[in-house]
Amino acid sequence: MQNKFESLELGQFIPLHYHHNMLNDTARMQGFKDAIDLAVKPGAKVLELGGGTGVQSFFAAQKAQKVYCVERNPELISAARNLLAQNSNGDKVEVIQADAMHYLPPEPVDVVICEMLHTGLLREKQMPVIDSFKQRYLKKFGGPLPTFIPEASIQAIQPIQHDFHFAGFHAPTIQFQNPYATQERSTGLGDPEVFQLLAYAEPYSQTCQWDGEILITEDGQLNALRLITKNLLAINMATCSTIDWHTQYIVFPLAEPIKVSRGDQVSIRFSYQGGAPLNALTDSLQVRLISKQTPVLEFAMEAMNRSAEFRPRSAENASIL
Repeated sequence: MQNKFESLELGQFIPLHYHHNMLNDTARMQGFKDAIDLAVKPGAKVLELGGGTGVQSFFAAQKAQKVYCVERNPELISAARNLLAQNSNGDKVEVIQADAMHYLPPEPVDVVICEMLHTGLLREKQMPVIDSFKQRYLKKFGGPLPTFIPEASIQAIQPIQHDFHFAGFHAPTIQFQNPYATQERSTGLGDPEVFQLLAYAEPYSQTCQWDGEILITEDGQLNALRLITKNLLAINMATCSTIDWHTQYIVFPLAEPIKVSRGDQVSIRFSYQGGAPLNALTDSLQVRLISKQTPVLEFAMEAMNRSAEFRPRSAENASIL
C-alpha cells in the first residue's frame, strides 16, 4: 500500500517506449543539446534528475568531468546504461537508481538538469522535485545553487474556438497540439495571457493559479482554453538571448460555450498544484463573460436617442456641460 501511495505522490512511470519516441522530438533534443552545451563548462560536475534514456546526461558528458544520472524506474536504468555504453564519453556517466525527490549527489555540482516537464507543469513533478532538491542541497553544501536546466518556465492561457468534431463525431475532450505546427482546428479569440513566470533557482510557490481578465479580439464561440508552457532551457547573457522549448499545447474544453464579440472582457480563474492531474485545472476552472462590448452602430443610435430625450426645450434653459 505504501508503494502505491508513493507512486501516486511521485507520478506514474512513463513507459519505456514513450522515452524512446521522445528521441524523435527534434525541437526538444536540439534545444536541450544547445542549452547543455552552453551551461556545462569543461570539467564541470553535473546532476540529472529523472535521467530517462540518459540522452541529456550524454550531452553533458561531452564536456563534464562527471555526470550523476538519477532514475527511479528499473527498466529505464537498464536501458540508459546500455545506451550510454554505446556512446562517446558514456563512461563519465554514473547511472544511479534512486528517487529524485530525495537524492543528493555526494559532492557539489555545477549544473542540474531536470526535465520532468509537462504542459501547465501538470502531471510530472518538476516543481516539487526541484524545490525539494534546493532545500536539501543548501542544507548539505551551502550556496551557491547550481545552474538549472531549464532555468525558467513561462505559462500562458488563451481563449480559443476549437473544432471538436471528428469525422462527424462531436467529442469536446482535452486535446494536445504541436506548438510548432499550424493548428487548423483552433481559432484564437484573444492573445495568450501570461499567468506564471517561474525561475527555478529562485523561491517559488508550487501553486499555479490565475484570476484575471482577457480581452476578446475576435468574434466567435469561446468553447475552449489553450494552455501554453514555454521553457527557457538556458539564458545566454552574452547575446541577451534564450534557448527555448515549448511543450505541447493543451486544449481544455469549456463546460458551456460562450458567444463572444470583439472588445468583450472574459474573466478566467483557476488554481492547481504543480504535478497534479490534468483534471485539477478543469475542476477549478471558472470562465464568465463580465462585460459585453456594445457594437459601434448600436452605441451611436443609443447616444442619439439619449441626446433627443434630454434636448433642452428652449435656448433659455440650455446649459453647457
